Formats: sequence, C-alpha cells, structure tokens
Amino acid sequence: MASRYVISISKRIDFDLEKMLHDRSGFATSRIELGGLEVCQITNFEFIWCSNPSTDGKQSISFYKPILIPDGFYCLGHYCQSDKKPLRGFVLVAREATGRHDRSTHRSDHMPALVDPVDYSLVWSSYDGGDENFDGCGYFWLPQPPEGYKALGFVVTNKSKKPETNEVKCVRTDLTDTCEACPLIACTYSKFLKVPLTVWNARPLNRGIYGRGVSTGTFYCSALCSNCSLGEELDIACLKNLDPNLHAMPNMDQIHAIVEHYGPTVFFHPNEVYLPSSVSWFFQSGALLYSTGESIQTIDAEGSVLPSGGSNDGHYWIDLPRDGGREKLKHGNIESAVLYLHVKPAFGGTSTDIVMWVFCPFNGPGTLKIGMMSIGLSKVGRHVGDWEHFTLRINNFTGELWSIYFSQHSGGEWVDAYDLEFIEGNKAIIYSSRNGHASYPHPGTYIQGNPKLGIGVRNDAASSDYFINSSRHYEVVAAEYLSDVVKEPCWLQYMRKWGPRIVYDSRTELDKIVKRLPPLFRNSMNNILSKLPLELYGEDGPTGPKEKNNWFGDERW
Repeated sequence: MASRYVISISKRIDFDLEKMLHDRSGFATSRIELGGLEVCQITNFEFIWCSNPSTDGKQSISFYKPILIPDGFYCLGHYCQSDKKPLRGFVLVAREATGRHDRSTHRSDHMPALVDPVDYSLVWSSYDGGDENFDGCGYFWLPQPPEGYKALGFVVTNKSKKPETNEVKCVRTDLTDTCEACPLIACTYSKFLKVPLTVWNARPLNRGIYGRGVSTGTFYCSALCSNCSLGEELDIACLKNLDPNLHAMPNMDQIHAIVEHYGPTVFFHPNEVYLPSSVSWFFQSGALLYSTGESIQTIDAEGSVLPSGGSNDGHYWIDLPRDGGREKLKHGNIESAVLYLHVKPAFGGTSTDIVMWVFCPFNGPGTLKIGMMSIGLSKVGRHVGDWEHFTLRINNFTGELWSIYFSQHSGGEWVDAYDLEFIEGNKAIIYSSRNGHASYPHPGTYIQGNPKLGIGVRNDAASSDYFINSSRHYEVVAAEYLSDVVKEPCWLQYMRKWGPRIVYDSRTELDKIVKRLPPLFRNSMNNILSKLPLELYGEDGPTGPKEKNNWFGDERW
C-alpha cells in the first residue's frame, strides 16, 4: 500500500476564483478567522493505517494524518473515511488569530488559544496478542487536555509508542463548541481485545442559521459501546465561530456568481402533468385566500393581502378557484417558474447553504409498488400548494460546491459533488419525481418504504423537455446574515396553509388495497404506511418554506 496519498477537491468543479469572486473580503480566501483562532483546510494526507485491508474495501476504513500544513498552523486531529468512497475530505488546522477579524485573542487571564496535550490515553488497538510484532497495527490515542482546554480529535499510529505531545494541539474551552457523533462510518474488530472500535464522523451539535459550531473534519471513536446517542456529550469538541459578522460568508455579488456558476438544472418526469410555476403566476391565475369566517379574497401578485407572521393557527388557507380555472392552476406554468433561494450559514459560517425552493400549485396522487405490481392511487398524495427544495452546500474556504442535499418527502440525503451528474460544466442535475416532486441525484425508480422487498410508494425520476435552469431562473428571497440587503417577499411571511384540509378518508383507499394483498406483503405494507408523512395522505394543507424545520435548522441527515 502506498505510504502517501495527496488529495484535492473534485477537479470537475474547478473554476477561476479570482475572476468570479472579485471581492476578496473573506469568502473563498482559503483562511477563515473565527475570533481567537484562524483556520484553514488541509486536503493532503499521509496514510497511517487501514482496517481489514485484504477485503474488497467495502467494509474497511483508512486513517490519515494531515500533511503540508502551513507554517504557524497546528494539527487538531487525524482524518478517516470508508474505503468504499473516493478519498476526499478535509481537516482544519489552526493558529492563534492576530488579524482584523479577531475579537478574543486572549482572555483576561492570558491563557493561550492552543496548547499541547499533557498526555494520551490508548482507546483501542488492533494488536492481536502476538509475542513479537507490535508494529503495523492500528493504535488510537485520545489527547488528554490540560484544565481549561478541549481535545478536538484522535491521533492514530501504526506503532505502539505513544505519540509526541506536539503531534496535535488542544483548544481553549471558550473557543470550542459541543459536537456529536453522526453519522456512523463503520466498526472494526480486534481478535485480542474482543471489542469493536466504532467510528463516527464528528459534527457540531449546534447547527443551522444560529449555530456557531464549526466542523473540524475529525472523527470520534469508542471501544466502550456500539451505539452513540445523538446529542450525547463526547470526549472531544469542535470549534466555535465567535466572529459575529461571519466575514467568510458571501456577499450578494458573490451569491449571484455562485448560483450562475453552479445553479443546477431541475428535470421533471416526461409524464409529469403537475408542473411548477412562479408564486406570482399562481396568485394572478386565480388562487384564493380562504378563512374560517367564510371570507374569500383574491390574492395579488406579491401576496400583500396574505396575513403576515404568527403561526399555522388553522384560520387561513389558500385554495384553487371553484370554476374552470381550477384545472389550469393544477397543471402549473413552467415558463413562469423560478427557484426561490434562501442563503444561510452552515457550520458556523465556514460553509454556505443555498436552499433552492420550487413551488408546484398541485401535488399529484401517489403510486404503490408491490413487487412487480404498481397500483396508481386516486386520492392519496393529492394536495394543493406543494413546496419542495434541494440545498447546495458551498465551501467558504474555497468557494467550491461541496455537496447537494436532496429532499425526499419526510427525509433526504446529502450527495458529494463527485457523485453528482453535471450539465454545462459545473451545473448539477436534479431529478424531480413524478407527481410528488421529491429530488433525486440520478434517474430511476425509488421506493419510499422497503426497497429490498420492492414494497412502498413509487417515485419515478427521469429527464425530459420539462426543466428549469436555476442558474438563470432564480430569485434570492432571504439571507438573514446580510441584514437588510435582501427584502423578503410578502408571501414568504405567510405562515398558514398553502392548501386546504382535505375531508376524504385517504386511509380507506389504502386499506382496501392492503386487504387484497397476500399475507406476506400485508404486514410489511401496513408498517410502511404507518411511517409515511402526513403530507402524503393529502389530508392537511402544506405550509410554506418558513414553517419547515430546515429553514432555521440543518437538513435532516
């Protein structure tokens, strides 16, 4: 096995930063000041050790030490990843800040920001109990910080000798934040110790718009248990951004440059009949505002008549007109459609999330897949006013696209840039599923339920002549960190339902289908149906973007 691997971010998203990002105030300048610390990303690594190296790589994990660290910066911990993925990742290295963005270089007691650990404790070893050869095994060390400091990562060696204390630095406690172990990477075993080493990614517990936790790219491991609860306090911490201005976030010109460079093309299924539209087209084409007092109002293009603020109290909802214009609105108007952008900080302002919301006036009925059989539903899944989204995560150190989140009904998935499909250079492709408008990275049939048994709700995704190029058809509707630079539209402040509550009993339709199934499928289908989101049943009107939990928080992982 080669002794050194040097990696860099995906070549297919390379571009001229100097030309695109003419304002060099902080975004994409390779280094970020967090208030007390300055950090930069290291994507060059030296291989240390691999678990199960003789296997096909699907279950093995490799561990790496960062190299080519700039002068004056210090390692905080080592890096690992599963070998079933291309080697692509980062760890942060840090030094005490002295720049113009620093606000807390030293505390009043003059404690330095970075210090050596006082010792290491051995957490786990792959040593198999042989009498002679200790070397070549994996040894996992947890730095022991002095009082008032935190360790931010583990050190891995392939020799039994304890690491030097200057191998990594510990960070003053006030410059750190709580992290949690998620997601699970893998487990590896030691024949001698007879206990597994469980390895997770370490991510900040406090995420979203107001979270200041910064991901350091290190990992968490434990030989004490096979499970680690979300939110559980760990032996390591992450960094914390104390800069109130989040100077590494892009300004408005840079946002436009990013979207024009990376904006995905959204393809709708060739058999899709419930296409998107702009919100203004929806309003101007006859959508009406209803209230519990039986009041009915027309809605202007900006939505200024909609009640603003408050909560989803059930007193107001939007519905289609009762006349012949109802069917016209259901089918949307893709020529008017735009992507509505919410730009927000992620990981304490070291990444930028560009959330792209697409609006469809109507969500069509679902299709059940039971083995080789597909059953089209007449009611389940239908509702007025469908809001869906996907999210671009931009690396604020480099300005590069790091990954995209694909929202899929009650959940979703992050997909790294190297695993996306691209069109026109750096523009990713988003496939919107037929009728339900969930987002997927590749064409195909996706089962929401039990894919192994082929039982669940069917989501079909394919390219067609129906598409929206978000790099050209978009509108920035919110970016809280820019203060008053972005004026949010009136309709965005509407916190009530974008569709009426449906009075039919959709579960009756499903029960009739389930009763006709063989017993083998019946129990599985009942379990799947009980876990489906309420929106799929179409019995309650959906709410707008600001009512979704990912508006202020992070995406569901």
